[in-house]
Amino acid sequence: MKGEAVTVVIPAYNEEKAVAGVIGEIRKVLKQARVPHEILVVDDGSRDATAARAKKAGARVVSMGENRGYGASIKAGMRESQYGLIAITDADGTYPSSELPELLRMVETADMAVGARVKAGAAIPFLRRFPKWLLGKWANYLADRKIPDLNSGLRVFKKNIASRYEGLCPNGFSFTTTITLALECHGYIVKYRPIAYAPRVGESKIRPFRDTFNFFSLVLRVVMYFKPLKIFIPLSGIILMSGLVLGLTTWLSRQPFTNTTLFLLVTSLQIALWIAITGLLADLLVKRGR
Repeated sequence: MKGEAVTVVIPAYNEEKAVAGVIGEIRKVLKQARVPHEILVVDDGSRDATAARAKKAGARVVSMGENRGYGASIKAGMRESQYGLIAITDADGTYPSSELPELLRMVETADMAVGARVKAGAAIPFLRRFPKWLLGKWANYLADRKIPDLNSGLRVFKKNIASRYEGLCPNGFSFTTTITLALECHGYIVKYRPIAYAPRVGESKIRPFRDTFNFFSLVLRVVMYFKPLKIFIPLSGIILMSGLVLGLTTWLSRQPFTNTTLFLLVTSLQIALWIAITGLLADLLVKRGR
């Protein structure tokens, strides 16, 4: 290890059962690895003893005052951090803190290192497996790269890079999804390390159906922001082909081209052209803004 100091940010909402154990494990692991560090727990409006137990375990606690969300807590932790490297993990005991030293080594030659929950036996809840797989496929297509784990909550990244996207990152659970896509789409170096994933301690805050829908719409918005042609060009092609198929079908069936058919054909060609031009202009603006 090169010895660069790291701030470990732990967002916590009603995690009194596990937070002290997580803090103790992180301190033990980083002390053994001789990594200078601070542990910062962001209490996101907990109604239990989360803050008190985190303080007793030796962490610095920042209080949000009210429940504002996972992403808002991470952003608050980044602003309060003392060091240029940020590590994030959950307060529920699901992520292996023993992986932090290796992720820190990886970020010496990368902008972000992510613990990918792909090891055999990873305790991904059943209701989240298919949406997670589908979301991954969608993100892989849009980002032009296979992303092993889009929204893992165990990762290390450089504060100065992540801060550039603070305004883009949402306040909810989609923070990790957004920062992953932002760095991937802008050409930063993101490395992934397979990790285990344990059953959580306490009750999950994830709402499977609502949060999955939000993740999909978020991926679409983020890629529209960074790679608009990935959306505009296929959409233009679909509309163009629809118009051509309509015209070809009419011609092959030897039916007369009615005013309605001609209107639909011309309209589809105009919309396809407009979408393609809009996509090219959006892509130009994105590249000029980098």
